Amino acid sequence: MNHSPHSRSRADAAGRAPESEGSIDIGLVVAAHGRHCLVESPDGQRRICHPRGKKSQAVVGDRVRWMPTGDEGSIERVEPRINLFYRQDELRTKSFAANLDQVLVLLAAEPEFSESQLARALVAAEAEGIAPLIVLNKADLGPLFERAWERLAPYRAMGLAVLPLRLKGDDDATSGLSPLMQRLEGKTTLVLGPSGVGKSTLVNRLVPQAQAQTGEISRALNSGKHTTTSTTWYWVDTARTTALIDSPGFQEFGLNHIEATRLASLMPDLRAALGACRFYNCTHLHEPGCGVRAKVQGESTGDNTIAPNRYRIYGDLFAELSAKRGY
Repeated sequence: MNHSPHSRSRADAAGRAPESEGSIDIGLVVAAHGRHCLVESPDGQRRICHPRGKKSQAVVGDRVRWMPTGDEGSIERVEPRINLFYRQDELRTKSFAANLDQVLVLLAAEPEFSESQLARALVAAEAEGIAPLIVLNKADLGPLFERAWERLAPYRAMGLAVLPLRLKGDDDATSGLSPLMQRLEGKTTLVLGPSGVGKSTLVNRLVPQAQAQTGEISRALNSGKHTTTSTTWYWVDTARTTALIDSPGFQEFGLNHIEATRLASLMPDLRAALGACRFYNCTHLHEPGCGVRAKVQGESTGDNTIAPNRYRIYGDLFAELSAKRGY
């Protein structure tokens, strides 16, 4: 994916694009709080910018055109996005970040992770064409880790990247950080995960200056609190080619923006069986001759089976999304 238009877009954002378009400068949104954005110029300088109009549409990862107004600036427009990772429930839409290469979903052996929440995040990433990376932390917990690792077997079976990690201690050689860094290098990665899994520890390990940057961003945006409550961009390397975006933890991950009839095509294990259904409009819940149901473990043997828990999650999500639209 590094040679895609997205990579060129990210490189431009990092400062390799033309610096201006007339009197309008280009910049990268590296943090946002309320209606304020922190925009990084190609030379690495950062300043507060305010959107024109009543509503801010810029999110972290956006490339924007802005004009200086004293020590600050005004955002004139947001450049076209490659993708936008977001969640949506009945009340609001929460945008995490734009122009991503991948979403790193960080889980842990303890606390026990919700497979439903994992599935929701993966569906949202798939809908935007963003590669997922699942990382399971706390490999030092022995049997607890082994049980959690086994729960992720269906995700490995469907071809997703799943990496073990041990952030406890300082021995990088046995932590699993080296294979992870290889997956991150040269990419823009959103780090997503519930509280208690070690997300801040991971960011601080990979970006030693992250805490200082967070404090500076917090003061710059006048938020009065640390921006761990908002989404923040960090450069991992001095060349500014590898970026981590730290996002707030979440308890719920709504998928109201996904059509129920599209859901199976966004789940790789179900998608592999879609061409075998008797009916073109099969919901994969009760129709005879359903290729998906025939692949559910317990009803099927052989390769490319669908784990029962994954099929249950599909049924729950289909019912939830159908109810929202009155199907």
